[in-house]
Amino acid sequence: MVKNKKNLIKMLAVMSGLSGFIILAYVFFPLISYDINSKKFTSYLSPIPDEKVFVQQSYDNTKASNWFPDGAPSVDFSTSNVGYYNISIPKLKIDTAVVSIGGEDLSKSLIQYPGTALPGKDGNAVIFGHSILPQFYNPKDYLAMFSMLPTLETGDDISVSYDGVIYKYKVDNKVEVSPTDLQVLEQDVSDSFLTLVTCVPPGHPLMPRRLIIRARLVPFGGQANAAIGN
Repeated sequence: MVKNKKNLIKMLAVMSGLSGFIILAYVFFPLISYDINSKKFTSYLSPIPDEKVFVQQSYDNTKASNWFPDGAPSVDFSTSNVGYYNISIPKLKIDTAVVSIGGEDLSKSLIQYPGTALPGKDGNAVIFGHSILPQFYNPKDYLAMFSMLPTLETGDDISVSYDGVIYKYKVDNKVEVSPTDLQVLEQDVSDSFLTLVTCVPPGHPLMPRRLIIRARLVPFGGQANAAIGN
C-alpha cells in the first residue's frame, strides 16, 4: 500500500514537471522561433538593432507614447485633433479596424502617431498597434491585433478608408529598429506611404525592438488609387 502511494506520488511529480515544461515551451517557443527566423532574412529585416536598448522601468506598452522614448510625448497624443478612420489587412483577417487620430490607448484602437500624414496624402501615415504571443492572436482584439504583423511580405495588400475614400497600399519594405531610432517616423513627401509599427518579438516581456512595415499607395490610372467608399 505504501509502495503504491510512493509510486503514485512519483507519477504525479513527473506529470507535473512535464506539464510545466509543455507550458514553458508553449510560451517561449514563439519568441525563440521569431528571433531565429528574423536573423535568416536580414535582406529585408535590417538593420537588426542591438538587444541592449533603452527600456523604461515603468514601461506600459499599451500607451503609444512609451514606444519611442525620444519621440512625441504623451501630451502630443492626447492633444491631437481627435478623428477616426479604418484599416483592413486581408492576409491577417483584420477588417475595418479603427485607427484613432488623438489618444494613445492601444487597448481600445490602433493609434496614428502625432504629426504624421493623413492617409492618401503625400507623406508617411504611421500607425501603432499592440501585439501579444501569436498563439493568442485575435484580429478583433486591439491588444492582439498586430501580433501577426511579422508575417506580412512584400506585395501584401492593405486598404484604408478615410473620409469616404478607400486607399489601396502594398507592402514594399520590412525592417526592425530600436526604440531610439526615430527615422522611421519621419515624413517622406516623395509619395504617399503607410507605416505600421508594433513591438517584437510578439509577447516578449520587454519587447525591445520595433517592427516597421512600410507600404506605398498603389497608383491607378496615373493617379493615386482612391475609390469612393460605399
